[in-house]
Amino acid sequence: MIEPVDRGSDHVQSLARGLSVIKAFSATSPELTLSEVARATGLTRAAARRFLLTLVDLGYVRTDGRLFALSPRVLDLGYAYLSGLSLPEMAEPHLERLVAEVHESASVAVLDGEDVVYVARVATTRIMRVTINIGTRFPAHCTSMGRVLLAWLPPDELDAYLERAELPRFTQRTVTTAGALRAELERIRAQGWAMVDQELEEGLRSIAVPVRDRSGRVAAAMNISSHASRTTPESARRDLLPPLLAAAARVEADLHAAGTAGGATRASWRESS
Repeated sequence: MIEPVDRGSDHVQSLARGLSVIKAFSATSPELTLSEVARATGLTRAAARRFLLTLVDLGYVRTDGRLFALSPRVLDLGYAYLSGLSLPEMAEPHLERLVAEVHESASVAVLDGEDVVYVARVATTRIMRVTINIGTRFPAHCTSMGRVLLAWLPPDELDAYLERAELPRFTQRTVTTAGALRAELERIRAQGWAMVDQELEEGLRSIAVPVRDRSGRVAAAMNISSHASRTTPESARRDLLPPLLAAAARVEADLHAAGTAGGATRASWRESS
C-alpha cells in the first residue's frame, strides 16, 4: 500500500502509483481483478481502473474485461538495466561449469530493497513450486543469497533494513524476528557463507557465498540449491560448498581482469533499489 509520505516537490506520485500497480502482480498472483489491484495497492477502484487502462493502452497490461495480467512488454522495463550488467554474462559459464560438476541448480542474485533479484541462473531439475527466471524476486531474510547480501551490508544499512523489513513466515523453520536474523547474519559473516534449510519452501535447501567486486565489497551472491531429500546440511558443506567457493572466485577473477568497475556496477544496483 502506498503510504501518504511527503517526499518533496520532485516526487511524482502518479508515477509511483502506476509502478505500484505493476508490482501488484506476482508469480502467485499473475491475474488480478480490478478490486484485487485496488486492495493490493491501496488505491481507490477508480484510480486503479485509470492506471490499469493506461497500462493496457501502453501495452504493459492485458485484460479480458474482468481479469488483468502483465504482458511481455513489461520485460522492456528491466532489459536496459540487465543488459548493461557485465556480471550475468561473466557468471553464466561458471554457473554452467558448476552445475555440470555438482548436478544441482545454481544462481547469482543481487539485493534490491528487501528482496533478492536473480540476474543469472542455470537450472537442472525443478525443485520449487515457483519457476525461477531472470528477474525473479524472493524475500532476502529467508534465502541463502539474501542472507549473504544482508550479512555484508554496512552496519547502518543493515540496521535500517532490520527496522523496516517485514519478516513473513513461509515454513515452520523461517526466521521471523529481527534479533534472530541479526544473530544469523553475524554467524554468516564470520564463517563466510550461508545455508538456509527449508525456510522459503519445504524441501528446499540452499547454500550461498558472496561475490566481491574489485574493491572487495560484496556485489552479488551465488548459490547452489537442492532438494532436502538429496542433500543433507553436512553433505552440502562437504560436497557443495568447496566447488561453490571456487566458482565464485572464478567470477571475481573475471570481474577483476575485465576491469568491470565493480564498485560502479554495485552502485548502479544499489541506486536501483
